[in-house]
Amino acid sequence: MAEHAGNRGPDYLLQNRRAWNVRARDYIEPGRRGWQSAEPRWGVWSVPESVLHILPAVAGKDVIELGCGTAYVSAWLARRGARVVGIDNSPAQLATAWELQREFSMKFPLVLAAAEAVPWPDGSFDLAISEYGASIWCDPYLWIAEASRLLRPGGQLIFLVNGTLQVLCVPDEENLPATDRLLRPYFGMHRFEWPVEGTPSETSVEFHLGYGNWIRLLRRHGFAIEDLIEVQPPDGARTRDPYCTLEWARRWPSEEIWKVRKHAD
Repeated sequence: MAEHAGNRGPDYLLQNRRAWNVRARDYIEPGRRGWQSAEPRWGVWSVPESVLHILPAVAGKDVIELGCGTAYVSAWLARRGARVVGIDNSPAQLATAWELQREFSMKFPLVLAAAEAVPWPDGSFDLAISEYGASIWCDPYLWIAEASRLLRPGGQLIFLVNGTLQVLCVPDEENLPATDRLLRPYFGMHRFEWPVEGTPSETSVEFHLGYGNWIRLLRRHGFAIEDLIEVQPPDGARTRDPYCTLEWARRWPSEEIWKVRKHAD
């Protein structure tokens, strides 16, 4: 079903693997809806690709999804003609992805691996992509370097993350939406731990940076920044995410999409 690249790595890898093995059952139906979608729909607000214009032409390109979960993004790319690989840290999430491959008669490699240490040679891919995968569950000071290593000169990295303002405005209490007040400091943003719903003794680890640190990190690893899309959902949009209301997301960006390109040699 999935290749295994080992368990060694940063301290939070097993912590997040346990959390996502618990959460995986709640993502089966959302994953199925993603696979069913004729048009890519991004983020917690399911904003259509025709509105956001995120994807480049991928036909005939080698693509890796870093933190693929149920692999619906990989499925979208495969339908557009990409040679795609999906990696994830959670066996339970990959089990769902494998079942959806069978259900939708589509096959591409699924690999149990950490985005901080991907078992592929340097320069193997034209595009690396992450929608709430490695982009928030892996330490950017590790996975950005790995994404740069994996990409060919001129290759592109696209990743979607929580909006910086939302991270600063979400209460510590579980399942409460972002407020209109700053609740934590901007300077020093990096590692955040949150309770895992249904398992009060467990926490998961997310990573979020301020804009200056993102820019410096990306430049350090040879990336030129092409765009930063601050997502505003349309009127009437809905989400199952408890951490943001539509009213809030219409006023401030709850999601951000970075598009960067590795410098050509």
